[in-house]
Amino acid sequence: MRRLIINEQYDQALTVARQQVENGAQVIDINMDEGMLDAIKAMTHFLNLIASEPDIARVPIMIDSSKWSVIEAGLKCVQGKAIVNSISMKEGEEAFIHHATLCKRYGAAIIVMAFDEKGQADTFERKTEICKRAYELLVEKLDFPPEDIIFDPNIFAIATGIEEHNNYAVDFINATRWIKENLPYAKISGGVSNVSFSFRGNDPAREAIHTVFLYHAIKAGMTMGIVNAGMMGVYDDLSPELKERVEDVVLNRREDATERMIEIASTLTAGGKKEAATLEWRGTPDAPTPVEKRLSHAMVHGITEFIVEDTEEARQKVANSGGRPIHVIEGPLMDGMNVVGDLFGQGKMFLPQVVKSARVMKQAVAHLIPFIEAEKASDEKRTGIVAKPKGKMVIATVKGDVHDIGKNIVSVVLQCNNFEVVNMGVMVPASEILAMAKAEKADIIGLSGLITPSLEEMTHIAKEMQRDPYFKGLKMPLLIGGATTSRAHTAVKIAPHYDGPIIYVADASRSVSVMQSLLTPESRDAYIAEVATDYEKARTQHANKKGTPMLSIAQARTNKAKLSFTDEHAPVKPKFIGRREIKNADLSIIAQYIDWTPFFQTWDLAGFYPAILNDDVVGDAATKLFAEAQAMLKKIIEGRWLTANGVVALLPANTVHDDDIEIYTDESRHNIAFTYYGMRQQTMKPVIDGVARPNQCLADFIAPKESGIPDYIGMFAVTAGLGIEKHVKRFEDAHDDYSSIMLKALADRLAEAFAEYMHERIRTDFWGYAANESLSKEALIKEQYQGIRPAPGYPACPDHTVKPDMFKVLQAEAIDMQLTESFAMSPGAAVSGFYFAHAESKYFSVDKIGEDQLMDMAKRRNLSKEYLERWLAPNLA
Repeated sequence: MRRLIINEQYDQALTVARQQVENGAQVIDINMDEGMLDAIKAMTHFLNLIASEPDIARVPIMIDSSKWSVIEAGLKCVQGKAIVNSISMKEGEEAFIHHATLCKRYGAAIIVMAFDEKGQADTFERKTEICKRAYELLVEKLDFPPEDIIFDPNIFAIATGIEEHNNYAVDFINATRWIKENLPYAKISGGVSNVSFSFRGNDPAREAIHTVFLYHAIKAGMTMGIVNAGMMGVYDDLSPELKERVEDVVLNRREDATERMIEIASTLTAGGKKEAATLEWRGTPDAPTPVEKRLSHAMVHGITEFIVEDTEEARQKVANSGGRPIHVIEGPLMDGMNVVGDLFGQGKMFLPQVVKSARVMKQAVAHLIPFIEAEKASDEKRTGIVAKPKGKMVIATVKGDVHDIGKNIVSVVLQCNNFEVVNMGVMVPASEILAMAKAEKADIIGLSGLITPSLEEMTHIAKEMQRDPYFKGLKMPLLIGGATTSRAHTAVKIAPHYDGPIIYVADASRSVSVMQSLLTPESRDAYIAEVATDYEKARTQHANKKGTPMLSIAQARTNKAKLSFTDEHAPVKPKFIGRREIKNADLSIIAQYIDWTPFFQTWDLAGFYPAILNDDVVGDAATKLFAEAQAMLKKIIEGRWLTANGVVALLPANTVHDDDIEIYTDESRHNIAFTYYGMRQQTMKPVIDGVARPNQCLADFIAPKESGIPDYIGMFAVTAGLGIEKHVKRFEDAHDDYSSIMLKALADRLAEAFAEYMHERIRTDFWGYAANESLSKEALIKEQYQGIRPAPGYPACPDHTVKPDMFKVLQAEAIDMQLTESFAMSPGAAVSGFYFAHAESKYFSVDKIGEDQLMDMAKRRNLSKEYLERWLAPNLA
């Protein structure tokens, strides 16, 4: 459905909706939240089409979005009574009442989530408290029809092994009963599949839990539920033993209920037969499974336990029949890896599983290498012919950049598919990359980078390849990848500088097909021509792109955000002026602040935590990955594998010349530590109620110097990557890329969590401008606090060149943090930025700036235009 909507194949999307109704759907939920989609336009168009389809329009429409503007656009289209999914008090009563008023005006029923300013309700007391409060606001204050109120008191997973989760089902059932008895006419809904999440992968166990849960919840008054109809059974059909154990869990009737449920769950299969985790794949002493099949099975399932002994058995077997050690790799090992590759390509295996398979392969190959090298040396001595590797790539993170997780994942995926990869590491200069490619007789060069300055370095490397007759003559392909890269940038900014093929690789899963296309003689020319045509189209589109109309920098400054710095918005003086170090911070505390969603993105698993764990496509892989991440995180904390250091500085500051912030060394405000030169939005802003939205700059959030109001700013730098190298080396020496990548990914998450933790300390203690703040972890992740912490290189603060000034004031070297020549931070697991305290400060994107602002900044900073063009290239119109 998502693909159809994005491709504007609305007729086929209507067919999907019609099939849903024909298959028994009683409500159609429409959600157009997608990053590359104009959600308002898509929602409006699709609902208008549905309105002309009687077979679909006969059932209620549920308008589902995280954006109120999209919901309201949908409400303007729907005939009859719609259902809005959802509204809550998480943003406070004012927003809740506003949204409910509009829903009433449109005649819609509403799903009200049990969610308020403190977070999501998990206990009976919280569920009933929030629902009662919401009901009274709706019915008594707004005269909202109570029969149009549908409460969702939150169904959470039970039997997770965490004691406080044990009563979640009971709390929901009791809350349902209370709502039915105390909030007349209101209905109750819930996502039933959540309750059985801890048994994901065991459908019979989940079906039994759903059956028992619904039996009791419906008796208590539950009126609606979201559940797979194929995963509901008949209560009376459950065996007495199974029913007893499921009810013990659902109703929380005994302390060992979870253990007993796990015990019986392991005996359940769809056919009702007992199933136990065994080593059947290895056969028995009397009837062993052939070693070739054991090796292939180990590859596919990521099992390392027997890999060395099985590999040696296979080598001896091959040798006894006159074969060579390489035949073990080309035979059973590659058979297994080919299956892995096929499953990965089909979306039936996911990156964490592939990396585990690579770990098995590497350990097997490591055992065989001494035998292969000995044979190779003997053959070369006998024949005088040096074997040429086939399918070889030299890959590196470019100079100035220290990030390598994505590059390492690509390396592993390629090696899994029988490509040879020379991984040069991070911060590799162009000259070394090109020299290595020559020395290794590489077929392809791969470049990776995370920070925006890396884009310029990639362009430089393309120019150097064009200058070098070796690469120009061979037309050696150059692959481009990394978080800041894109197809458009590759086509427009890099490809024109080199006659050979330059290919943008979006993610690890694409790298294999790209390499195969480039290294297969039959497909190479056609593939390169296809890419060249596509890139020429991208360049033409870019050249013809009108873009958003822009203001002059003078006009943009006239339309700046004009904030108040008096009365309740008067700046709060920090509790101290100067810097503070936090060394060897407690990782167990920091870990509580981890936002896990980006962790899954690192592994190419799309979705938001914790919902991703219950996702129909990637849920199993995500759940296993999460469990293993938790196990390693425990080792990191208990074994003190990593050291977390941080430094903050709180200093007097005032805005000068509209866009710049003078940061002073002390309260006398005579000595300037440094000036932050801000970038201001120049795109023409929409007019709302006759007033144009402001063209923002971070300087707007600090009181102007001419106002005479003393204001303040904060800075920080934190890392959780100190000490990581020896553990990464330990894993890599053991050919365990999976654990190496896992450790780096967790270090990144801990660094971000450290930044979150320190910001909370700043708000509530060190600066104290929000001393009474009390926010849930979810609210912290959603940044529902006062103030912001923009980081150089990100949309509101895209200029990396401020980092040296920040690091000098912070004396970051004292906490073992440094900058590369491209302003990347080392260690890689690090975060730095500013603190702004004003209640109306918020994140925004500077986006494109004009030539006039570039020239103005060059003059203000006394720098050459060429220097700024290099570092601000992504923002230049």
